[in-house]
Amino acid sequence: MKLLKHPATKFVAAGVVLVAVVLIGRAAFGPSDPEHLTVTAFRNDLALGTVESATLQRNVHTVVGSLTDGRRYSVQYPDSSERSITDAMVKAHVDYKTETAHPNAFLDLLGQVLPIVLMFAMMFWFLRRLTSSRIGGIGKSRSGALTKERPDVTFADVAGCDEAVEELAEIRDFLADPERFRSLGAKIPKGVLLAGPPGSGKTLLARAVAGEAGVPFFSLSGSEFVEMFVGVGAARVRDLFAQAKAAAPAIVFVDEIDAVGRHRGVGHGGGHDEREQTLNQLLVEMDGFAPSLGVILIAATNRPDVLDAALLRPGRFDRQIFVDRPDRAGRRAILEVHAVGKPLDPGVDLDIVARRTPGFTGADLANVLNEAALLTARKSLASIGMPQIEAAVDRVMAGPERRTRLIIEQERQVIAYHESGHALVAHVLPHADPVHKVSIIPRGRALGYTLTLPTDDRFLVRRSELVDELAMLLGGRAAEQLVFDDPTTGAQDDIARATAIARQMVTEYGMSERLGTVRLVDRSGDSLPGNAVSVAHSDDIAAAIDAEVRAVVDAALATAHRIVSTHRLVLDTLAAALLEHETLDVDAVNTILAAAPVESRTVDVAGGSPVPSTTVGTGAAAAIEVQHRDRRNQP
Repeated sequence: MKLLKHPATKFVAAGVVLVAVVLIGRAAFGPSDPEHLTVTAFRNDLALGTVESATLQRNVHTVVGSLTDGRRYSVQYPDSSERSITDAMVKAHVDYKTETAHPNAFLDLLGQVLPIVLMFAMMFWFLRRLTSSRIGGIGKSRSGALTKERPDVTFADVAGCDEAVEELAEIRDFLADPERFRSLGAKIPKGVLLAGPPGSGKTLLARAVAGEAGVPFFSLSGSEFVEMFVGVGAARVRDLFAQAKAAAPAIVFVDEIDAVGRHRGVGHGGGHDEREQTLNQLLVEMDGFAPSLGVILIAATNRPDVLDAALLRPGRFDRQIFVDRPDRAGRRAILEVHAVGKPLDPGVDLDIVARRTPGFTGADLANVLNEAALLTARKSLASIGMPQIEAAVDRVMAGPERRTRLIIEQERQVIAYHESGHALVAHVLPHADPVHKVSIIPRGRALGYTLTLPTDDRFLVRRSELVDELAMLLGGRAAEQLVFDDPTTGAQDDIARATAIARQMVTEYGMSERLGTVRLVDRSGDSLPGNAVSVAHSDDIAAAIDAEVRAVVDAALATAHRIVSTHRLVLDTLAAALLEHETLDVDAVNTILAAAPVESRTVDVAGGSPVPSTTVGTGAAAAIEVQHRDRRNQP
């Protein structure tokens, strides 16, 4: 649309339209072209008496006129035939006249040449715009500056990340009162990098800083810098910072900066890659900032590990703030913020909701309350109750219920025993997370699920907890083998997750006595999360790794078999209750599982790094994953 507003574009377009109108008018309303006759045909018409008028144009050797049927004609004759033609017209009693033709050469030339000239002019203009990388304003920044009244987000709208707010409060104070810092010789950071998982509130924090300070806010995504034309990204960077300097004090916010700030030298185009040129220009602009300008760059990414080192050095991004998933108290604060304006039932306890949602980000929690409001409206209720919030949590984690899916009775029994095996093993083992809910209602892609929740937010996972988690994951397969002696595909995802955790224990966490405390994989560099790359080692070590992983998984399966065999009566009771009620809450589950005492074992204090989420998801096709805050690195 911007291209159509350019003055040159309007001029060229007007010329094209004018020529088109002239040509169409001449074709529609102008006289038709005469019919070209040969000399012989003209003589025949004279003999037949069908020639009504004739004009002899001697200077161009042409006879023009009209026939009796109204058609116009034109005859081009050779110079030697003029006498014979005039004699024929006299013989046919056709009164002819003689005149000198004066063709309008200018108009004819203009009608033929002008369209070609306009076409070449337009092509030249487009090529010129392409060469300067300014076609349609392509070198212009697409950022939108927000006035002081526009950013209405403040720190009061941000919850669950108090440390990040405290760090960014200095940016707000500097923009609001820079002299207080300059009098002490302090320099405000030129750039602030917000890193954290998706949905943790990085963009909201950046807008809150601008809203608190009341300064213009320039926002642009990293992917908007890069186009197919080389040099466009660099031009946009220059234009963006030029606008910010003109509006200083201001905040420049670049979302998903990893789209343009990745390590240099790894692109397909080498040093001439468009993305790398854009990054180079960004580095230059950040280096050229003067502290007195009052322009601060805030960038956000969930992949800080792939950013170029030159971008992260002091003087560019002086401050790096990690915006983590909120803890239990933070989740409660976020729920309170998003509950404003929603009619909550007096029986709603946000503490329970916060405890039930470990690993949820601010965006997840906002979605939970929104889904609860939608469920409430669907049932035409006046206020949002705890059942609607509980259903919304399940919906966000696992998808909507699929009660219309027809499952034969035999498969319902298999699913019930599968989920009962998970719940029973989790209850008996002392270091597994407590069971919160068990259901055999299909939800999303899963046929059933067992939800376990940690009692507290944790940051370290012990080896004994990992061992119990493996047994819990394989509890469903053990129950199927015990009851039906014919395992199904329902444990597919359980086996995959158990194998991944066991491999992490052996290759990353140093929890193998046979291989020792050695790291055998590498997740550094540009490898994506979950794509561990094996380091160079011998075939014997690779075989030893496979054997150790197999031994750890076999031991966990043996533990699960022992538990479901020992407490077979409890397993049958829980499965029967699931077949009758389909979903059992924490109280119903604990009442049934109380008959199976919790085992007491010596706690293994071997340290370990955080591991993937521990909640089990089961089903014939896929699992339901509930991510805990203390277990973020998924296999």
